[in-house]
Amino acid sequence: MKQQGIVTFSGKRIWVIGASSGIGQACAKALLTAGAKVAISGRRVEQLNALANNALIDQALVLPLDVTNNLQMNQAHQMILEQWGGLDLLLFVSGMYVPMRADDFNIALAEQTIDTNLLGPMRAVAVVLPAMLQAHTGHLAIVGSVAGYSGLPKALAYGPSKAGIINFCETLYYDLLPQGVSVHMISPGFVATEATAQNDFEMPALITAEQAAQEILQGIQAGEFDIHFPKRFSGFLKLLRILPYPLYFWIMRRFVKI
Repeated sequence: MKQQGIVTFSGKRIWVIGASSGIGQACAKALLTAGAKVAISGRRVEQLNALANNALIDQALVLPLDVTNNLQMNQAHQMILEQWGGLDLLLFVSGMYVPMRADDFNIALAEQTIDTNLLGPMRAVAVVLPAMLQAHTGHLAIVGSVAGYSGLPKALAYGPSKAGIINFCETLYYDLLPQGVSVHMISPGFVATEATAQNDFEMPALITAEQAAQEILQGIQAGEFDIHFPKRFSGFLKLLRILPYPLYFWIMRRFVKI
């Protein structure tokens, strides 16, 4: 059994959470251009309004929210139901990244990272899933990271939050495939955004947010579960994931100059 893709985004009702910048903003722009109805959420209202102002009338729905706030999440979803009657795709892109190593471990920032990157998408899924299950249709697309594949330098909190996303999506896929609801696990490599601008090291296979959006939307259209890119980098990290630990750590210390 293979899960369904979205043949065309034209006329589809899509909720992009994390649309005020970076990959989320690029996805929202591409979806609007493709003719979708797009609810755009994030914390930065000015950026959301600017995005909506470039869309057709009634094509974009601005729904500011904080992904750590259950009430705001529920209210935004209720507004989508009132305006459009349902949802075809939830695309969760929102996240936070703070470089962190063991010698500067900050538990408060770690808790905030987990709350945003792991519990945030869980909150969104919990809100939209009941209606999708009832209709036996819909798509859940969650952006994680290749940092979730295995332990990487400077990802002491970020990495575990994204590893949790992998496990969450795998379990969702197992449970939802027989129910007709598609799950898309999205694992980008390095993408040029405000978040990665914090890095003080060379980022291999760096791509633009627009390139990332194209990879994501093409993967969703094809019905792919595991959407990872760019392949020359994400494929290498997938290989590292299955190596014995002594070899894995040797490669990391030999080739990762961080």
